[in-house]
Amino acid sequence: MSASQADVIAAELVAVSRAELKEELRRLEACVGRLTLEQLWERRHDAENSVGNLLLHLRGNVRQWLVCGVGGQPDDRDRDAEFTQREPIPAADLLEPLRHTLAEADAVLATLSTSDLLASRRIQDHDVTILHAIYHVVEHFSGHVGQVIWATKRATGEDLGFYRHLDAKKAEA
Repeated sequence: MSASQADVIAAELVAVSRAELKEELRRLEACVGRLTLEQLWERRHDAENSVGNLLLHLRGNVRQWLVCGVGGQPDDRDRDAEFTQREPIPAADLLEPLRHTLAEADAVLATLSTSDLLASRRIQDHDVTILHAIYHVVEHFSGHVGQVIWATKRATGEDLGFYRHLDAKKAEA
């Protein structure tokens, strides 16, 4: 593989990762916008995370891995607090810091070169490359968004319509 091919692949990986995080945020916003404060913080038992806890956790994870671990900002994450929060926080007060953190992460991702992707970092007691950190954040974020989608469907009984465009194509055929 030539250096120019590697550059194209690296740029595509970063671009797709940035786009996926933006799309997952859109899905989160759609879900959270359908939930009441009570539904946002519902926990059927102690082992279950509320949607509110998941939003706190996603912000913490993205910040620790991309903004701090890759971008070099100080890491002051209190991971346990993301899960022990029980006092309801309004949706807007959860989404705004998450949006801000994702914007910070996007700015970090926008600066990366091909050679940066193989640079080593120590994040959350793991020795990883920046490529690994990006992959971890995208898959972790997506997994928890899936949980939020499930919880939203369970709470509202609604089809969230994320794939309505495919239904429209079937109807045209």
